[in-house]
Amino acid sequence: MRTGSFVRILGVLAGLAGTLALTGSQRHSYSRRDKAFYADPALVDFVRPGLAITINSAALTAGGAITINYTIADPEGLPLDATGVTTPGAVSLTFLASYIPKGQEQYVSLVTASATGKVLGTVTRPNFEESSTPGTSVGPGQYQYTYVESAPQGFDTTQTVTVGIAASRDLTAFNLGTYYAGKTFNFVPSGAAVTVTRDVIRTASCNTCHDQLAFHGGHAFGMEECVLCHQPQNVDPATGNSLDLKVMAHKIHMGASLPSVKSGTPYQIIGYRNSVNDFSKVIYPADPGDPRRCETCHSQTSGAAQAKAFMTEPSRAACGACHDDVNFATGANHAGGIQSDDNQCANCHVPQGEMDFDASILGAHVAPTASSLLSGLVVTITGIQNGAAGTAPVVTFTIQDKHGNPVALSALGSISLTMAGPTTDYGTTNFGSDVTTPGYVTESAAKTAVCASTGTCTYTFTHVVPAGATGTYAIGIEARRTETVPELISGNTTNTAITYGASNPVMYFSVDGSTVAPRRTVVAETNCNQCHVSLQLHGSLRNNTEYCVFCHNPSNTDASTRAMATVAADKAQPPQGINFNLLVHRIHDGVNVTANGGKPYIVVGYGGSHNDFSGVLFPAMSPTGSATDLANCSMCHVNSSEQNDLDLTTNLNPVTDPQGLINPVQPFTSACTGCHVQKAAASHALSNTTSLGEACAVCHDGSGQFSVDSMHAGK
Repeated sequence: MRTGSFVRILGVLAGLAGTLALTGSQRHSYSRRDKAFYADPALVDFVRPGLAITINSAALTAGGAITINYTIADPEGLPLDATGVTTPGAVSLTFLASYIPKGQEQYVSLVTASATGKVLGTVTRPNFEESSTPGTSVGPGQYQYTYVESAPQGFDTTQTVTVGIAASRDLTAFNLGTYYAGKTFNFVPSGAAVTVTRDVIRTASCNTCHDQLAFHGGHAFGMEECVLCHQPQNVDPATGNSLDLKVMAHKIHMGASLPSVKSGTPYQIIGYRNSVNDFSKVIYPADPGDPRRCETCHSQTSGAAQAKAFMTEPSRAACGACHDDVNFATGANHAGGIQSDDNQCANCHVPQGEMDFDASILGAHVAPTASSLLSGLVVTITGIQNGAAGTAPVVTFTIQDKHGNPVALSALGSISLTMAGPTTDYGTTNFGSDVTTPGYVTESAAKTAVCASTGTCTYTFTHVVPAGATGTYAIGIEARRTETVPELISGNTTNTAITYGASNPVMYFSVDGSTVAPRRTVVAETNCNQCHVSLQLHGSLRNNTEYCVFCHNPSNTDASTRAMATVAADKAQPPQGINFNLLVHRIHDGVNVTANGGKPYIVVGYGGSHNDFSGVLFPAMSPTGSATDLANCSMCHVNSSEQNDLDLTTNLNPVTDPQGLINPVQPFTSACTGCHVQKAAASHALSNTTSLGEACAVCHDGSGQFSVDSMHAGK
């Protein structure tokens, strides 16, 4: 029975929906990211969505032929027919094969193809075999495939050979999307045990930002497959750029920070069908924009066998990828002078030296704000008194270094306290006629806080909690200091000033005697730091999303700074809404906003600075390898707040958005149209909004037919 036959019985399956509807939990294990999680159970039982690959064995014949024995199945082990005849959904397969030459550490591909470009002419580089058949069937779901290409004559059979499979199962006929899977298998053709592998970075480390590392339209999955082709053998003939992973990955992640890019040369790779892939605008999201955090990729907790290789095996290729203004042949911009090979690199660049910012691998890549030489700054709120409506709160807090020692108020560059409320939603409270910031008030405590020698301080607000206020309010603190630390530059020690901030503490208090109710949790800072490592904004003053929402509230815009815009066109535009849900969605959606017909999201910041986020490349990937994929809301959101919070409509305030299609815009329309920028989406939301509020929850909450998670699944 072919796929068309399956489609014809969907009407029968639909008729079973009433008797087989979900009654608590699904029989099969699917995540909210799978369309099958939301599908009719009868359809799921029939199709059994998903794809799992097992490579059972591999061999190399005396004549050099490479064979691989593998099994394809659904997630619960039911064998699948790759042709889609006896089980739903045909499976497309791609095969890879590479080996690690004796005495070397990186792969050479056994499957190659020629490519021609204007810089290098015709070259031979790694490739994969995309077969029209799965091979010979040797059992249910089990196949044996013989590669078209063979190992070269005289191939050393004591070398490690790695075969790989990338596969996709097309279930779009059943509205269940396409499932992807990849697998690799190491073997030594002679039959000896595998002792040599390439295991430097694990896929899990990449997925903290990339979500699901995939490339080439679904023909490559995970780091284990990437390294089979992206090794020294690989090159882009059109630009001359190396496609060796240790070069390419460093350059891509450096992006806009590359010396060559700063000097005017774009970093580009010419890909499939001559597509131009320009990485010159990539800004590494850690710290923020500081690519010196090597261990975000080279994780020392991933379990990778060669996780320390980046520290113990420095090379001109790897180091010169980022430091591409260094010429090792002439010694230009290299303190060590001419280096004709890699033999001397480790003499100066040891894994770790005696201090931060020296020539060691770890020392040279310390992000300034993460330096161990800093004393540290920890501010903690220990109590709030006099917090009733109509009174001025008195805040008790401590200022200490990372060892618990008191830090004098005079040692700080700034320290301020911010009050906002109520926590049902910020933005509408007026703290006085002299307060120009909507919904909150910030006061400097640098000169008026009273501190003891123990580091315990008190500060009394000059503004009061508004008379008649009810519910829960919040107070947070921002503080920073500057310290001078030694830095080794070109063999000479100099002093470098580093400014850094304390984590923003937030404390909640009742203004009317009711039970304290903290502001709802929508995102987790730990989720932010999966990519950002150490979230720091506004000159390192603000770094806690729980504090960010005080200012980035529904009523706030960039009006106060737009008047002093340094770009004339910005000054001519109305203010930009900066409510947190609008701001964060628009920033992370970056390039998609303008690509989908929206206006560039430009915020005028401190000193009138021009901040255009329309070039932001969100690093999450789709299963086919397309970056800037925002379908996985849980990368930022917690507790499915993206859909469960829809029932909070009556508690949330309208959002001021002078540049938006709707102004003011209702809260959930604002959040969703942060990404869905088309006029049709705004019109849809507007047509489902009345004087009673938004009707979003009817269709889009967790139990709705078109729940937010279900609409983002399987994309």
